[in-house]
Amino acid sequence: MMHTMKEKISNMASSAKEHVNIGKAQLEEKLEKAPASTEEEKELAHERKKAKEARAKMELHQDKVKHIQEKMRAKQPQYLHGYGYDLDHDPTLERDETTAPPYHHTAHPPTHGHH
Repeated sequence: MMHTMKEKISNMASSAKEHVNIGKAQLEEKLEKAPASTEEEKELAHERKKAKEARAKMELHQDKVKHIQEKMRAKQPQYLHGYGYDLDHDPTLERDETTAPPYHHTAHPPTHGHH
């Protein structure tokens, strides 16, 4: 319950940050469009605003991912830590070059020029 409330508060803060960043982007667009004399300059200002809004939305979703991960980490049994059960680390995403052979385990090892 406590972690859910903390996650909701964190999400609300991140959402507020997103709204501030979007508002800032809209204001910057208006300031940039005011002296713009050509249609291209106005379009450039509009596209910059859209890029800043997209960045704000992306940051919101990155923050939400982080909040969920923190919530999950808090729920992990503490006795698993330090015993090879690192639930935040996915070993399938990395190659373990110290133990894995440089060839498929069912294939014959390379000859290294020896016949």
